[in-house]
Amino acid sequence: MGDSRLNRLLPWISSPILLVLFVAAWQLIVSVGGVSRFILPAPADVGDSLVTMFSDDAIWGHIRVTLVEVVVGFAIAVVLGTALGAILGRMIWLERAVQPAMVAFQVVPKIALVPIFVILFGYGITSKIVITVILAFFPIMLNVLLGVRSVDLGHRDVMRGLGASRWQTFRDLELPSTLPYVFAGSEVGIVFAVIGAIVGEYLGANEGLGFLVVSSLNALDAPALYAVIVLLAVLGSVLFLAVSLTKRFVIPWHESVAKQ
Repeated sequence: MGDSRLNRLLPWISSPILLVLFVAAWQLIVSVGGVSRFILPAPADVGDSLVTMFSDDAIWGHIRVTLVEVVVGFAIAVVLGTALGAILGRMIWLERAVQPAMVAFQVVPKIALVPIFVILFGYGITSKIVITVILAFFPIMLNVLLGVRSVDLGHRDVMRGLGASRWQTFRDLELPSTLPYVFAGSEVGIVFAVIGAIVGEYLGANEGLGFLVVSSLNALDAPALYAVIVLLAVLGSVLFLAVSLTKRFVIPWHESVAKQ
């Protein structure tokens, strides 16, 4: 019981300590290492830029745009990835037929597709959602496919022997067995969704946190650039935590959650 409680509290203890050590090392490099403040500003300068940034109400509009792109793109990726993963997991012949095309599409650098999506969908939010869906889709789909394939055939035979319908087999056996894989893919997918939204904004946008990165870089404002990066790290961490908490709520019985 004590070890279990310690394991739950450990991230809340270690994270602040690691953060303090990171900021201390950062300050030491700036102060003693002779690094130009135009390349690596001091943590205090970045903090001042964050305060200045949030003193302007426009920052909330940029956060909202990026958040909408990530959440909508991630939600679409979960639906599509789960559906296609379930289909390919049940139909091995179809998975083998489309596998070469999926591999070819997956190895294409997604950043090279962003200009195409900008041409097709414009500089608005749609092109960013599309690239977000594409980046988040594959880890979710592959994990769901693995989850469907991991359902024990003997258990399916037992369900059939007990007279269970297809719906009962899905509800009581296949869904509980696959959900942990859905969340495993979702935890990776939400990270890729944030990356996709920022890359899309970085290459073609007039609003969003990725746009602020480009604006700060063009203005040679290093503290503001690092401040936006810190903000992106916080946003990504919050979204990842939201997915993890949802997993704890939906599958509290699973070993990956029960042992945490």
